[in-house]
Amino acid sequence: MQLHQLAYFVAVAEHRHFTRAAEEMRVAQPSLSQQIRTLEHDLGAPLFHRIRGNVSLTEAGEVLLPIARRILAETESARLAIRELDELDRGRVRLGAPPSLCTGLLPAMLSAFRRRYPGIQLELHESGSGDLRQRLAEGALDLALLAGARMSGDPHLAATPLLLEELVVISPADAPVRHSRLDVRDLADVPLVMFRRGYDVREATVNACRAAGFEPSFAIEGGEMDAVLELVRAGVGSAVVPSTVAGERFVMTRFAPEAGMTRIVQLAYRKEVEPTRAVRALRTAIVGFVADRASLPPGIESLVDRGSARPTEG
Repeated sequence: MQLHQLAYFVAVAEHRHFTRAAEEMRVAQPSLSQQIRTLEHDLGAPLFHRIRGNVSLTEAGEVLLPIARRILAETESARLAIRELDELDRGRVRLGAPPSLCTGLLPAMLSAFRRRYPGIQLELHESGSGDLRQRLAEGALDLALLAGARMSGDPHLAATPLLLEELVVISPADAPVRHSRLDVRDLADVPLVMFRRGYDVREATVNACRAAGFEPSFAIEGGEMDAVLELVRAGVGSAVVPSTVAGERFVMTRFAPEAGMTRIVQLAYRKEVEPTRAVRALRTAIVGFVADRASLPPGIESLVDRGSARPTEG
């Protein structure tokens, strides 16, 4: 098994197409296909179903994919670590974050980091926390801001609690104000615009409704953050969202404190991989930014001690 074979395998798995994978890897398609066949022969199992041009992973391919991603990520981390031994004037950090943090908190944070370390290349990956946790565990990310994510089930990840963020209900700007403060039971008759699976806000909302004794009603479901906000603005329904994305275009209603509608944001990373200096620098910068409470928008409470912010394993 060789590294370039694993890289070819991951490319085919992601594209579900041999020709497009070959184009990405800048290699002739017959050569790529031969290397995949060699890898399958060495492993003793087919990795792809090839049926009339449709490419899908076999059971063996599903098992190998996260392992291959982790091996390639760790190899790249090793290369970067060697290059960064002397100075923090180069390097790359792959940071994952939920869309709410990408629009609310991260711009100022990353702008300050960029001014201090202009030579470090930042890659921002935006998705729901469930998706980001999986990509981090697979080695496709170096750091991830995970909102409401439970870390106890993954022995490969550790995290630093950063923020406690308030969840609110938004409705169209012309909607009547019915409550000054909400109880979760008040959502029983409210048609909700709901995020797709993989968003922690969806899980938090559904779990809270079920704990209150009812199933939430969806006006429409499956959206990303921007789509949910636009659907609410268009009058399709209301939505539960982090307070930092509510804005002035909506009627915003807060939950009563006893409703417990908040989420914890953690900075997560892989325990088994030694971080590069660039990754360590960004991790320190994020924790330091959050520790400076004056830089945080309303609706967010820092969980970082000013004196120290030691990671906790989960």
